[in-house]
Amino acid sequence: MLTDLLKGLLDELNYLNITILMAIESSAIPFPSEIVVPPAAYIAAERGEMSIPLLVLFATFGSCIGASVNYVISYYVGRPIVYKFVNSRLGHLCLLNQEKMEKAEAYFDSKGAVATLIGRLIPGIRQLISIPAGLAKMNFGYFLLYTAIGAGLWNIVLAGLGWYLQKLVPFDQLNEQLKVYETPMKYGICIAVALAVAYFVVKKYCFKNK
Repeated sequence: MLTDLLKGLLDELNYLNITILMAIESSAIPFPSEIVVPPAAYIAAERGEMSIPLLVLFATFGSCIGASVNYVISYYVGRPIVYKFVNSRLGHLCLLNQEKMEKAEAYFDSKGAVATLIGRLIPGIRQLISIPAGLAKMNFGYFLLYTAIGAGLWNIVLAGLGWYLQKLVPFDQLNEQLKVYETPMKYGICIAVALAVAYFVVKKYCFKNK
């Protein structure tokens, strides 16, 4: 269910509220972007007061803000303090734990810098991938670029879904209908990840001497 905060912000829908919600979603206070972008796109399509492309742009901007906060904090405080927070009561309240962080770190270590792009498309990794990027002191320019591309692609999918469902179901059935599309979306994400990995592998190993 939508939280009271989310309901209030969506009732007063504007680009600033979308930016705030997605900054929170992408920070260490995670909640699914699926409960922000599709309803926002649905309402925008219904009322005709907002542009869907601009909604995607500001949602992506918010994602970059939240991810950058995680990156900067991790960059400067280091791994021991990050893990101390993750294992604290407050960390658990933020839905963080040792297993999730180790999974995100392992994913980043296996994929390198491009993990910040591909990781934005993978549930369970999406909100956390900026933390190992900061711990590894990844170049901030590349981090921000890859984060923007990955978050932008994900927000385009979610906004397109919200826009499409506006024509088919009433708003109070939106969350249930989104669950119907959950499996196809996961397959789509897997395909996108596979294509992205293939692209970077080909670029790295087939064209490095050209």
